[in-house]
Amino acid sequence: MKYAWMKAQIEFTVTAMCLILGVSKTGYYAWCSRSKTEREKENELLSELIKEIFGQQRNGCGTRTIKKALGRKDYQVSRRRIGRLMRAEGLFCKTKKKFKATTNSKHDKPIAPNTLNREFTATKPNQKWVGDITYIWTAEGWLYLATVIDLYSRKVVGWSMNRRMTQELVNQALLSAIWARKPAKGLLWHTDRGSQYASNSHRDLLKEHHIEQSMSRKGNCWDNAVAESFFHTLKTGLTNHKQYKTRDEAVDDIFDYIEVFYNRQRLHSTNDYWSPVDYEAMQKVV
Repeated sequence: MKYAWMKAQIEFTVTAMCLILGVSKTGYYAWCSRSKTEREKENELLSELIKEIFGQQRNGCGTRTIKKALGRKDYQVSRRRIGRLMRAEGLFCKTKKKFKATTNSKHDKPIAPNTLNREFTATKPNQKWVGDITYIWTAEGWLYLATVIDLYSRKVVGWSMNRRMTQELVNQALLSAIWARKPAKGLLWHTDRGSQYASNSHRDLLKEHHIEQSMSRKGNCWDNAVAESFFHTLKTGLTNHKQYKTRDEAVDDIFDYIEVFYNRQRLHSTNDYWSPVDYEAMQKVV
């Protein structure tokens, strides 16, 4: 593996690399001139496939996801081997930052019971939705994003962005989901205890569309883990690595991430490593 790594480098001299790695120049050149083994040829092919999958997942997947994707191409490869090839190619997942609360739960508005109770699975679409709010920094100031996620497929079915974190922000996100999905009566809608979700206008919206409200327990972010996990993914995979000059620039980037990548391309472990859109389409066929 040392010789293979050396051959892939262009910025270091052979002499320097041999000195650092403790190998001889004669041995390296002998290795370069010999015929490749079948294992080495297979590793080269796998490395190219792994780089392709890693790029398609926007540098945000690990060995489990790549193993599943390779299996669909009829390549059965162990996670250990995938990890070794990833390290040789310098492929590493982006790291995550700790969660920080966004909404204000210190208010005197009505609080709904925690009906969802961490039951983050659904047997059909539009049975359980979860929502939350996050923020993205731009040179013009904060941009707030509210989302609605269907627990059946983890698809982001509704979202809204605004420069202010108001009840209109979460109402528009929920309305966009309602218009797109047209859920039947009895849908369960779970969020944290933020004042936006406890507002009169939001509760009126739920009543109008016969939606049951559920809220997390006080100070317990794990009660809304799926919604918050999406924001971790968004920030790790996109916004933490960007410096937006304007809110409009951030809006365009986040729209692309949600509608083009996350819903249609990102492989999700809960969906047996299918994208939300593909998973829902497959279940309809079944």
